[in-house]
Amino acid sequence: QLQLVEFGGGLVQPGGSLRLSCVGSGFTLDYYDIGWFRQAPGKEREGVSCISRSDGSTYYADSVKGRFTISRDNAKNTVYLQMNSLKPEDTAVYYCAADHWARCAVAGTYDYWGQGTQVIVSS
Repeated sequence: QLQLVEFGGGLVQPGGSLRLSCVGSGFTLDYYDIGWFRQAPGKEREGVSCISRSDGSTYYADSVKGRFTISRDNAKNTVYLQMNSLKPEDTAVYYCAADHWARCAVAGTYDYWGQGTQVIVSS
């Protein structure tokens, strides 16, 4: 059974950092395009970042550019989202998603999803 599990969410003060992990079970993540998405209450799911399986190229939404970094650790079958300089507007449930042929940050093109991890940025 193919599963994605996210770890690392929590409560952090504005300006703080968190690192989210997306661990694959039953499949090898470096053969997949991986995306990170988030959904805040009352808002649509937003593509935050993605990393390509073919050349490792990355994408960031304008709202997180310069603050978030996506990376892979193939030995651990894990994709990370390092989030720095967090703002209250980053508060959301964060999801990772995987697909062989995804359109970066387009939710409908990813077949496999994790259950999400909550991030709250508040003082």
